[in-house]
Amino acid sequence: MARAVIDMTIRIVVNAVALVAAVSLVPRVTFHGEWWQLVVVAAIFGLVNGYLRPIVKLLSLPLNLLSFGAVGFVINTVLVLLVALISGQLQLGFTLAGWPTHAFTSDAIVAAFLTSLVVSVVSTLIALVRLITPRA
Repeated sequence: MARAVIDMTIRIVVNAVALVAAVSLVPRVTFHGEWWQLVVVAAIFGLVNGYLRPIVKLLSLPLNLLSFGAVGFVINTVLVLLVALISGQLQLGFTLAGWPTHAFTSDAIVAAFLTSLVVSVVSTLIALVRLITPRA
């Protein structure tokens, strides 16, 4: 039980760092809110990535194999859009090119795609640092 809480806390922190990096690096991705709202968005992102993403990836495995992994980018983009939609419904301040508070455009899709790339890179780098760092 304690290990699960620690793993979830680490996932939330990694997602929060990745989202801050995405907001800083990706044009038209914004976060307007308090620090606790970012933690809530990161927790939602962690839950979506931790529980929904494996199910969707498993269901899309045949397409993913045929497309040499390109479907994975589509899945990640859709999941970022889902997190933005949930954030909009809960008024947490995370938007992609103004969406979900404004109209849904191709700019939101591009912002979601770039956000998913930044989040993947940051998460991978943090995972590598955790692997390399000796544990007490």
